[in-house]
Amino acid sequence: MEATTASQKHTKGAVVFDLMGTCTDWKSSIVASLQQQPPTGVDIPSLAAAWRSGFFTEILSRFERGEPQEDIDITHRRVLDTLLKEAGISLNVWGDGVRQNLVDSWHHQTAKAKTILGWPDSVPGIELLKQDYFVVVLANGTTRLQMDIVKSTGLPFHSLFSSQLLQLTKPDPQMYLRAVELLNLNPSDCIMVAAHAYDLRAAAKIGMKTVYIQRNTEDLTEDMDQIRTEFDAFVDGTTGDLNGGIPAVAALLKQGI
Repeated sequence: MEATTASQKHTKGAVVFDLMGTCTDWKSSIVASLQQQPPTGVDIPSLAAAWRSGFFTEILSRFERGEPQEDIDITHRRVLDTLLKEAGISLNVWGDGVRQNLVDSWHHQTAKAKTILGWPDSVPGIELLKQDYFVVVLANGTTRLQMDIVKSTGLPFHSLFSSQLLQLTKPDPQMYLRAVELLNLNPSDCIMVAAHAYDLRAAAKIGMKTVYIQRNTEDLTEDMDQIRTEFDAFVDGTTGDLNGGIPAVAALLKQGI
C-alpha cells in the first residue's frame, strides 16, 4: 500500500508536463528564425522539421547506447551542421554566428526571430490546473533552456525538472521516478501530459497516469487511432480552441480519469 505523508494531503497531486511541442509551438518560432537568415534555396519548413526530428533521433540513440545526457545546445548544433552539410550549405553561406543564433532561437526571443510561442491554450490551462495540483515540467534539455522558454512564453509552472538537473534522460524510467520523489508524491498521484507517445509509455511503466495531448507538430508518424485508446485520456490540442488542449485536460481531471 502506498504511504501518504502530511504534505501530500494539501494537494491532489501533480500534473507533469513535457515542454517543447506539448506546451509550445516550436515550429512557428524556429521557421521564423530560419527565414531571417541569408537565403539558401532550402525549403525552410522542411529544414525545421528535419532539425526537430534529428534532435529526437540523437537523444534516443544516446539513451539506447547508455550514454550520459548532453547539453541540448550541443545536440542542436551538431544536428544542424549535419543537415546543412547535406543540403550543401557551407560555413561561407551560414557561418558560425548564424548557426549559433539559430541554436539560441530555441531558447528565447532575439532581435530578428520570434520567441518560442506557447500554444494559445497553454497558459490558461496551466492556471486552471494550478488551482488543484502542483504543475511542473519534466523534459529533456538544460535547466537554462527551460527557464528561457518559460520566461519568453509566460508559462506559469511551479517548478522545472530538466534532464541536466536530474542527470537522467527520458524515456529512462528513473527520470520519472526521481521527479516523483522530489515532489514527495506517489506515482499514482502524478499525471504525465505529453504530445509524445514514447514519453507517456515510459511514465505509465512506473504507475503514473497518462494524458496524450495531440499537437499539429508532434508524433506525425504515430497511429492516432491507437493513441486514443492506449493512454488514460486523449485530448485534441490541434484546433486552437481555448476550451481544448490543456483546459480540456483540467476538465478531465475535475471529472476524474
